Amino acid sequence: MSEAVATLAEGKANKQLIEMLLRSRLFRDYETVFTKATGRALALRPKEYWQLAHHGKKNENPFCALLAENPGTLAVCLQAHEQMIQHTGDIPHTVTCPFGLTETAVPVRLGTETIGYLRIGQVFRRSPTSEDTKKVSQKLESHGLRFSKQVRNAWEHNPLIPPEQYGAIVRLLTFFADQLSALINQIVLEKQNVEPLMVQKARAYIAAHKNEPLNLSAVAQAAGASVFHFCKVFHKTTGLKFTDYVARVRLEDARTQLLNPNRRISEIAYDVGFQSLTQFNRMFKRVFGQSPTEFRAHPLSSSNKSSKPKATRGIEQPYKVGSPSLH
Repeated sequence: MSEAVATLAEGKANKQLIEMLLRSRLFRDYETVFTKATGRALALRPKEYWQLAHHGKKNENPFCALLAENPGTLAVCLQAHEQMIQHTGDIPHTVTCPFGLTETAVPVRLGTETIGYLRIGQVFRRSPTSEDTKKVSQKLESHGLRFSKQVRNAWEHNPLIPPEQYGAIVRLLTFFADQLSALINQIVLEKQNVEPLMVQKARAYIAAHKNEPLNLSAVAQAAGASVFHFCKVFHKTTGLKFTDYVARVRLEDARTQLLNPNRRISEIAYDVGFQSLTQFNRMFKRVFGQSPTEFRAHPLSSSNKSSKPKATRGIEQPYKVGSPSLH
């Protein structure tokens, strides 16, 4: 199967899973309560979604709706959307779009893979200044949308949610994303029956010996299979190669230990089973989107810990293309 065909198949599968969640009572009830409580639209979209997340929804931001009607500004919005998704890993990612509005993507996962995102935002996190208005006016007109009275009125009436309140909303959605992830994992597991006993034994063996040197042959033997058969089934079941799975189990352990400020990073790296501090730092950054030092300085930004660690591409940072940053 070619890479392009595989990507299309994955996208179709993700879309079907998200559609199942959209039809669930859990999502429908939460969306209703969320919208009534905040007045903001909540969207759940598959990972492969190339349109504006809130377009056409009942509580869509009027300013953003106007942007969507103009090809030039729509292209800018879609680019900002793509950048946000590219930098969202297993924790929420928040950006400020080129037109000064904050948006956040909260991942929903099937096992170790992200299949979609809860999307909120289209709000200010601080009151815009006259200088902000001037910059946005110039930005709009440079992309073919005149800053008319209608557009200006929509801009000036964009909703404002202060940073502390917005952060609380994101945290609540993180908990909800965990519930959705648990639901879709349960549904898929029921369809696929239970995980092969071989993989269950391997997981248990790895968990018990994760701080020791782990040999593929020894794990395969503990699972009761040949190395070839074990690697094939393990990869198909977990979506990870054996070495990647072991590394991520160790990194999850390390992330917990980093919360203890009295422990040195080098000690933690060796304690969890890494033979090189450089390798530990590189893998930690690749998987969680932060260096161990950055995580220790800002642990709350990575508070959404999954039971199965996965690759993480980024953390919250403003997306800027010559745009005002309205945090």
